[in-house]
Amino acid sequence: MSRTIVVGLDGSPESLAAAEWAAREARLTDTRLRLVHAWLWHPSVYGPLAGVSVPPQAEDPQRAWAERLPHETAAKLTADHPGLSVVAERVAEQPVTALLAAAEDAELLVLGSRGLSGIAGFLTGSVAQSVVARSRTPVVLVRAGARPEEASGREDVVLGLDLEHPDASVLGFAFRVAARRAASLRVVHGWSLPPYYGYSGATDTAVNAQLIAAAQERLTEVLSPWREKFPGVEVREQAVIGGAAPHLVDASRNAALVVVGRRNRRTPVGTHIGPVTQAVLHHSTAPVAVIPHD
Repeated sequence: MSRTIVVGLDGSPESLAAAEWAAREARLTDTRLRLVHAWLWHPSVYGPLAGVSVPPQAEDPQRAWAERLPHETAAKLTADHPGLSVVAERVAEQPVTALLAAAEDAELLVLGSRGLSGIAGFLTGSVAQSVVARSRTPVVLVRAGARPEEASGREDVVLGLDLEHPDASVLGFAFRVAARRAASLRVVHGWSLPPYYGYSGATDTAVNAQLIAAAQERLTEVLSPWREKFPGVEVREQAVIGGAAPHLVDASRNAALVVVGRRNRRTPVGTHIGPVTQAVLHHSTAPVAVIPHD
């Protein structure tokens, strides 16, 4: 089975930006691109008006648009990226169901993100949120208007690393992306003072220095085998006091990609995304890759 990157299309500027990002990624990885537009056709119902039956329209403009969208997008991508292998299709299913099914055998699922709202500060739409929370395939979310990597110069890949659960799939994804782009990898780990230190730890410079050294030592230990596996990747470590989310959002301003993890949860309630990943999805200015793991 050929390797595939799936893109969810809905015709919005965000989904078209996602398709462009995915096309560049497909070229880097020599992977086939599959464009999926999920749309259920609901034919208009015409009832008798004043005792006269109105015949149905010969063609529904929305249905015609839904049929054209994936194929026109594929044609543009192949014109802009010679040699790119692209397939396009319209799927008659609800978007979340269709995208999760399409992603099952894919290397990556790429979706558009709505962009920050000045009022709500909310980045992802309901479809993207649901897919991210349930997908077992890595999902990349791309904002409209994101700068093409070719035009923005060399940028970091940023990894948010949880040292309590350092999963190999998250680390491996970040290192592979950095290696493909010949980019440096900036690893951010946020930590808090243990509760038994109370308020004294915050003002005791000796205690703080010891805790910082311990966090840095653990970070170096976790990254050591990955440095050996990817010797060409320049790694910069950052162990910060407090939550990692603000630091990841700040780092996203000069990043090609931000990589975060999401633990697979089997409970029926909750967002299943996690607070750090949720915050990064809401406020990152760079594309965000969410890597599911057990």
